[in-house]
Parts: sequence; C-alpha cells; structure tokens
Amino acid sequence: MSDLRDLYQDLILDHGRHPRNFHVPDGCNFHADGYNPLCGDKISVYLKCEADSVLDAGIQGAGCAICMASASTMTEIVKGQKKSEVERLYVTFTDWIVRSSIVKEGELPSKLAAFAGVREFPMRVKCATLAWHTLKAALDGQEVATSEKE
Repeated sequence: MSDLRDLYQDLILDHGRHPRNFHVPDGCNFHADGYNPLCGDKISVYLKCEADSVLDAGIQGAGCAICMASASTMTEIVKGQKKSEVERLYVTFTDWIVRSSIVKEGELPSKLAAFAGVREFPMRVKCATLAWHTLKAALDGQEVATSEKE
C-alpha cells in the first residue's frame, strides 16, 4: 500500500508542479473563475465546446499542489468528452471526494484515485474540488464558481 501512496503522491506533485493544459484554448467559448479564500487558490477554467462536446480544456491560475494537480488532471480527462459525461464526472468525483461515496469500477478515471487521500483532510477537499466547481460553473454559463459548503 505504501508504494501505491507514493505513486499517487508523485502524480499529485508532478501535476502540481507541471500542470497540463495551462493555456486558454483557441476558440474558447466557456470560461469561469474560481477562488478559495481560505487558502488563496485561484483557478480559471477555459473550454472550447462545439455542439455537445468539450473539444479542448485549459486552466490558468495558481494554487497549492492539490488544487493544481486536480485542475490539470481534470483537463486531461474532460477533453473530447460529451458535456453530459463531463457533468456526470463532476457529480461522481465531488460526491466521492466530499462525501466518501462508493464509486463502482469504471465510474471515475483511474487517475483520480490519486486524490483518495485528500478525503482524510477536510480542509484540503476544497483544494481538490475547486477546479471541478469552476468547470461546472463554466458549463452552466456562470463567470464565477460559487464556493459550496462541503
């Protein structure tokens, strides 16, 4: 189990230090900003959508390793997905990390398992979910993600 925790920690540190998709996609037509005043994390999510699909996703901002890793991983996962699938992933991930909901195999991409340990630290849950709430706000046409009580 220690090897698995080390692997997950490495994934979070790598994505936190070198976030993927750190850009504004050409043709971006959905955008929202998220802010966690408790720790100072700020993230902007940019989406290029056509019809019912997310063609590209990008992020910009600054935050702790967990926030940046979650945002980076999220962009990799949602690119190329149908909006309905992105919304399902949002609900499943946030329920899983906030409420420790049971997730069946295949309901979440395996990369997100790296964030399982965050559930043990309630103050860090908002760090892991900020990008996801911001993604949802962007899809809903809101400009600012609201901080939900978790």
